[in-house]
Amino acid sequence: ASDPLAARAQHYLGVCRLQNKEYDKAQAAFLQVIRTHPKFELLESSWYMLALSQFNAAQAGKPEMFQKAADKVAVPGAATLIRELGAAGDSRLCIVSGSPKQMRAVLEEKLKLDGVKWDEFVLKDNVGNLLPGRFRALRGQVGYKLPAILESRVNAPIEAEEVLFGDDAEADAFIYSLYADLIAGRVDERVLSQVLEAGGVYPDDAERVRSAWKRISIADPVRRIFIHLDRLTPPAHFAPYGPRVVPVFNYFQAALVLLADGHLTAPQVIKIAVEMVQTAGHNIITLSNSFQDLLRRGLPLQQAAVALSQALEGPNGLIQAIRPVPDIIAAFTASGHPTRN
Repeated sequence: ASDPLAARAQHYLGVCRLQNKEYDKAQAAFLQVIRTHPKFELLESSWYMLALSQFNAAQAGKPEMFQKAADKVAVPGAATLIRELGAAGDSRLCIVSGSPKQMRAVLEEKLKLDGVKWDEFVLKDNVGNLLPGRFRALRGQVGYKLPAILESRVNAPIEAEEVLFGDDAEADAFIYSLYADLIAGRVDERVLSQVLEAGGVYPDDAERVRSAWKRISIADPVRRIFIHLDRLTPPAHFAPYGPRVVPVFNYFQAALVLLADGHLTAPQVIKIAVEMVQTAGHNIITLSNSFQDLLRRGLPLQQAAVALSQALEGPNGLIQAIRPVPDIIAAFTASGHPTRN
């Protein structure tokens, strides 16, 4: 159980660091409280102090407070997956991040280093929420992400399909599912109002939600919602959201599902697997386990395994193109062939 005395000590350590203008150490202290003591009685204050630390760091002109782009570690396979999804040139990438606006330069540089091209990149205005005392908005996700993705959808063609990516560190599965049901007409305004009130959404953000929602033509475009299990939340936790929500331990699993759904080709999935083997320490065991995990959860991936095998064995020289790891990928593909009883 969370120790309230430890939480309080960590919080006031952050306060002391802030008073001493040690903004990097102050942020670390408040983040530690927020991440490890979610029921701390002064959690609202910790969020406020975190934003104040970020604001003071920005005012002090300390770029070293934020990681250099080259030092930020991407989730293995994520950048390659995004690049492959956009390879056909008929898609748009909208990124809605919980990171503060002060990190835009670093994050954009990291995306460029990873070869990721984006159409929209939304960051959280923690300072803008801090100054007028909008403390709930500092950690609130519904009032931040829901209007952002609805507004992004407003100008999209009605036939445009969507694949959403989030993680289990926040409320992404809930927010994305609510978004999908809103634009499909499965949620009425009464229920929406109850959700916004329960989420502590400020009136102006609630109005943004309603305004954008009413401008969107009814459609059911959300094909998949992938939740990366950063916190290793058991996949069964997301079962109430239905099969559209797929928890994944890595982005190779997401790629396999997208292959089965027809959004990626077998060579593209192999490219993602190879990148994870060559740069992130994955191997035949981790890839095979990832595949078998999805099969155990009932994902229909048998045809995906056949497609991977055919891509490796075909006359297009793919085996030669992915040296030196064809043995690993071929062995993985073989492990995916057993039929399920």
